[in-house]
Amino acid sequence: MGAKCIALLGAESTGKTQLAHELTEALLAQGLRARAVPEVLREWCARQGRAPRPEEQLAIAREQEDRVDAATLNADIVIADTSALMVAIYAGMLFPDGALYHLAIERQLRYDATLVTGLDLPWVPDGLHRDASASREDVDALVRKLLQRAGVAFQVVYGEGPQRLRGALRTLEAAGVLPAGAGRTLAEGPPQPWVWACEKCSDPECEHRLFTRLRGGRD
Repeated sequence: MGAKCIALLGAESTGKTQLAHELTEALLAQGLRARAVPEVLREWCARQGRAPRPEEQLAIAREQEDRVDAATLNADIVIADTSALMVAIYAGMLFPDGALYHLAIERQLRYDATLVTGLDLPWVPDGLHRDASASREDVDALVRKLLQRAGVAFQVVYGEGPQRLRGALRTLEAAGVLPAGAGRTLAEGPPQPWVWACEKCSDPECEHRLFTRLRGGRD
């Protein structure tokens, strides 16, 4: 049986990289061969000191997915700190007949699970050259819209630190991507009896307000 591949998607500063590392460490502690694949776009921007031009985006997206494929050769679980779909979103190249968009959707359908990181973490600039005109809320809504349009099932994860990790592990276990017991790797935290469902599941503002109220926060 081949490696299971998990994609972490989400707007800037929503904890994708941290969650990728924490998931990897938790699975390694269980004896699973887990590998995290870092974000190629982040590396590219840091190395070049600028945002990629349109003609450079497709190569970045392909490199992202090529690294995921390479990681599956020596792993049980591969956690991708983003996918080609996020490259297409940041590039604004979302034409259905475009090569980048086609690659992004085709590849996203291959992942065994897709997790979207919620907007409950505070925004912290990462210093990279991305499209600063796109707010986190806009990117979050676009991620969900594209996944829904392509028929890609996804789950949203929330919380800080161990709470978010526990939620991600339990979600992946329930989906059959992780072996039974993976969601109970960490010590149990405070009970979380609520489950939220809404027909406006792609409305990040509605979702975030409800989440903060349930945590005792403010709108």
